Amino acid sequence: MRALVHVGGGELELADRPVSEVVAGDDVVVRVVATGICGTDRKIVLGKFPARPGVILGHESVGVIHAVGSGVRGVAIGDRVVVNPTLYCGRCERCRSGADNFCRNKKGTEVGVDRDGTFAEYTLLPERFVHRLPDGIGLRSAILIEPLACVLNNVLAAGVSFDDTVVVLGGGPIGVLCGLLCERRGRRAVVVEPDPHRAASAGKLLRHVITATGADPATAIEAAAGGRRPSVVFDTTGVCAERAVQLVDDGGRVVLMGFDDSYTASLSPLHLTNHGVRLIGAGDFRSDAFSMAVGLVAELNLDGIVTHEFPLERYAEAFAVLGAGAASGDGHGNGGATYGAMKVVLRSGAGGSGAGDADDTDANGWPRSGS
Repeated sequence: MRALVHVGGGELELADRPVSEVVAGDDVVVRVVATGICGTDRKIVLGKFPARPGVILGHESVGVIHAVGSGVRGVAIGDRVVVNPTLYCGRCERCRSGADNFCRNKKGTEVGVDRDGTFAEYTLLPERFVHRLPDGIGLRSAILIEPLACVLNNVLAAGVSFDDTVVVLGGGPIGVLCGLLCERRGRRAVVVEPDPHRAASAGKLLRHVITATGADPATAIEAAAGGRRPSVVFDTTGVCAERAVQLVDDGGRVVLMGFDDSYTASLSPLHLTNHGVRLIGAGDFRSDAFSMAVGLVAELNLDGIVTHEFPLERYAEAFAVLGAGAASGDGHGNGGATYGAMKVVLRSGAGGSGAGDADDTDANGWPRSGS
């Protein structure tokens, strides 16, 4: 099968790998239809997040059950499914206490980072990590279930309530999903995004979006927030912790949810204690949050978040439209400051297309031929 492999040093290559096959009784093989490019994938390419050299990238995946082990009962061949890539053992004390997101045996199990992922034509997983899609949920919505679970995990950890004024730093797919959830749960949500393309796209889905290009957007944020300082600030960028702490109101919460291994922050403990600011790191989502996301995705207005689709072999174009220059062949891992897309999808099967091209799919975005 074709698979997109992280060679190392920001380099990717399309390689031939053996087709995944059932081994254990609870195994399922998923024929991957499409996988969204996550910000983590982009940062792996840019050298800002670690991944095992030789691993198949990708984890935001939807597909069709291709084969099942002898003990599988919850899904059947031909079922449309979404992949939960946050694996857990189910046996350690953390899993048995309900905190499977902090499984003691997680090392080496992160799909698309240190375990082979879904930028491929097939993928192999235990049955409990695939969820059957409800009827009526199409590809463009289902591809957002995994990032929605990430966001839901953080919004729940922050305890966003009806009286909260929320600021979300970053207006990419995660920031938009965060804004959509906080509009439902909070008093007001303001998304701040410096990139004009992404700010314009976010503005079509959310009530309050600021294109913040200056060094200090605090005045514009307060105006958009109705004259109130935010009680909750989400940093979805992974590089704005210091700014988030300065923006949040006394007694507020700062949620750090973006990933960037190259970033460190300088924070004053005295400032945190004097102003009662709480820092929250929610970690990976629990399995119940993923199940909630499957049910929630149909209730949100997600049209417009997925803006581009490419076949797997056009991965360089897909990463380039996200400003990840290494995937375009410059060999330096330089990410441009300008985005040309929101969520970009790589199609693994036949019929994948670039944005705006004809596509042999049904009304839900699935291949008509089942190929």
